[in-house]
Amino acid sequence: MPQRLSGSTTALLIAPPLFWAGNAVLARALVGEFPPLALSFWRWTLAFAVLAPFAAASVWQHRSVILAHVQLLAWISLLGVGCYNSLQYLALQTSTAVNTTLIGASGPALTLITGAAFFSSRVVRRQWIGAAVSLLGVLWVIARGEPENLLRLQFALGDVIMLAATLAWSIYTWLLRTRRPPLPLTAFLAVQFGLGALMILPFYLLEWSITQHAPAPTPTNFAALIYVVLLPSLAAYYCWDRGVLRAGAVLPMYFVNLIPVFAAIFSWALLNDPIGAYHLVGGALILAGIHLATERTR
Repeated sequence: MPQRLSGSTTALLIAPPLFWAGNAVLARALVGEFPPLALSFWRWTLAFAVLAPFAAASVWQHRSVILAHVQLLAWISLLGVGCYNSLQYLALQTSTAVNTTLIGASGPALTLITGAAFFSSRVVRRQWIGAAVSLLGVLWVIARGEPENLLRLQFALGDVIMLAATLAWSIYTWLLRTRRPPLPLTAFLAVQFGLGALMILPFYLLEWSITQHAPAPTPTNFAALIYVVLLPSLAAYYCWDRGVLRAGAVLPMYFVNLIPVFAAIFSWALLNDPIGAYHLVGGALILAGIHLATERTR
């Protein structure tokens, strides 16, 4: 049954799309400057390094739980850290931000389908309607208020990669909800970040061997790393874990559709891109979809 979210839970679920919108805008701006797998590897390696001093005692204390659930933790780390972010950065190399946003908007529907198919989740009509209305809002933003613009979209290899990333995130979210190991949050995140970075490492080395392109040690690249480590990684994953724990696996995915709205705001503030009426209409539809999906039925 759809549920009404508390203010604190809503705030937890709004924070990740806010930070991830900045991550997407930043990653697109770094194309050609910071190789995608290098960005992904150093993002999670540094996030692990920041978190490790605070999590080391907890990891050691719960080492028996970690060993007992090592296979599950490996899958969670692969899907949520290794696959999703690396695939997103790869997608942005050959696809536009518009197309990747459109494909990412399929997240709620993919989560509903994944839950019904593999996690015995019961989906009610209001949730399907909320997903459709929220997706309509995303499409309205992408089309800039002119539906015929959608007919001119062309899909590239990056679009297929982004679809795989979105599916990986949907399964990751379900695993968090239904099979999360009984670990404190700091230990749980530290294991995810460490295992995820190790999984990315061979692909990062392969990328470097092929391209011979390493990120230059510039202030811009350094600032970009600081941002992706602290906000889209540490803060966003903390909020997402707490939000999924409170709200379940399906409802948080509706909030992901706020990313294009936040991205438009960031583009206006940082790149002087104007905000049009279609942004406001699309944002209203996205929020309406979230409300429909989360409103408790009478």
